[in-house]
This record gives sequence, C-alpha cells and structure tokens, in this order.
Amino acid sequence: MLELHTYSLSNQESVIITMPKNPKRYVVVIPVFNQFYYTSKCVESLLKQNVTLKEILIIDNASSDETPLWLAKHPELKYRRNNVNLGCGCAWVQGVVLCPDAEWVVLLNNDVLAGPDAIGALLDAAEREKLSVVSPALLEGPNDYGFEKFAVGFKQKMSGMIRRGRFHGVCFAVHRSVFEKVGFPDSDRRLGGYEDAEFLFRCRRANIPVGIVGDSVFHHFGSITQKAVAEKTKQKSLGDRKYFRIRVGSKWWARKMEKFLFWFEFRKWREEELGKSGFTLHMVSKSGTWEMH
Repeated sequence: MLELHTYSLSNQESVIITMPKNPKRYVVVIPVFNQFYYTSKCVESLLKQNVTLKEILIIDNASSDETPLWLAKHPELKYRRNNVNLGCGCAWVQGVVLCPDAEWVVLLNNDVLAGPDAIGALLDAAEREKLSVVSPALLEGPNDYGFEKFAVGFKQKMSGMIRRGRFHGVCFAVHRSVFEKVGFPDSDRRLGGYEDAEFLFRCRRANIPVGIVGDSVFHHFGSITQKAVAEKTKQKSLGDRKYFRIRVGSKWWARKMEKFLFWFEFRKWREEELGKSGFTLHMVSKSGTWEMH
C-alpha cells in the first residue's frame, strides 16, 4: 500500500491516508498557495464532473490563509502540506511521486472550473488521438458568461477538434510513460512560470505526441496565484526568461523561426475551428465579448 501523509494545522501531527494498491486511471494534482476561495470552487467543480475525492491530491505550498484549516477539517481530501513554498514545479513532482499507481497524472491549476466530464473526456480524447500529454480547451477571464451552461454547448461543437504539438500549463495530463522517457517536470525555482514550457521542450525533442483537444473544457480565471505573488513581491515576472532559454538551449534564430512557423499554424487552427463551430479552443472573455485565440 502507498502511504500518503497529511498534516493537521492545529497540532502538526501527521495522519496516514492509504491509497489502493490496484492501478487507477488518473490522479488530479492541484498545487495551491493561498487563494482558498478558488481552490474550494475548483474541487467542487471537479466533484460535479465525475471526479471522486480519492482521485484528487492537493499539494499545499505553505499557504497562510484559510487553506490549511480547510484541508485539516476535511480528512476525506488527500493532501500534502509543505513547510515552505517549494514552487509549482516541485509540487508537480511531489504529485507524480506520491501517486505511482496512477496511469495518468493530471496537473491542474487551482483557479479553474471543470466543464462536462472534464477529466474523463480529456483522457478519452488523448487515448483516441494517441496523445501522451494532453490539455483541454480554455475559456479565460471573469466568469461573467455562465460557464456551467455555456460549456455544454461549447463541448458539443468542439469535440473532435485538436491542436497538435502544444499543451498549456493550466491543465495538462501526462501519461506515466512520459516521465520514464523525459523525466519529471523541472523543480528549479528560477524557472518561475516557465516550468510547463520547459517540459514541453523536452517532450517535443523526444517526439512525445502532445496536443490540445476540444472534448474537454475548463474555465480559467487567469493565473490568480501567480498574479498575487507578483503583486506582493513587486516582481514583473516570477520566472527568469533568460535562464529558461539557456536551460532549454533556445537560440535567437531558432526562436524567431519557431514564432514565424507558429503564426501560420495558429492561423490555420483558428480559421478551421471558427469555420466549423464559431468558437476556438482558446477564448478570452472581455467586457461581454469573446476574443478568439
């Protein structure tokens, strides 16, 4: 049996929660740092969409708001509390290591709401399209359009659509075999918000099939935690872009060529998606209208 330790806010004594020995399809790993309101809404939305409590693992990066108390009061939730903020990359790695019996590891932001059968549909699409890393469609911005109802029609129109060669850090499901080929996400704190981009570089270099699919959709409020940390620390960026480029070996000419080729690829995706459905796999709500990305 795998033993997963959680920690009580009141007495700091560890509580052992056992997980089933039999392999399971997936685990949803949610790193959190404060922003309790969004975390609670995220978990509630997952539970409404056929995700069970035993399939959720929260990694609390030393939150100082209501988050630790809320977790301590809900022993049915599996979680790991770090004594200091170890960053998103480290939280992802902890989730992978603590759940070795999961075929898929779904790495999820806490400032999201899940659409219809969000995780099940995401993995079904990945298996159908033979993807080893997969992300859902994203609707971003304030939820001023009624996500829960809108997502039903959106999914009906967008199911089957795919953008190959990309995934995003808001939500990406990784098949266990990928970690065996390219390693874990990088936990280097200097990467800041570039952990997902660094992992994408390694996947593409190893010819790992990745993609974004329309069969699953999430609402994303918009990097709430990162913005809060940046505001508190007065940092314009939490990640060192120059350092990231050095880590992945990204040269100036290669970046320019990549940007040039991506623009044509993006235009093709956008035109095809709009032509078939009137929507795209990435839309941002602004003042009651949709920006199509």
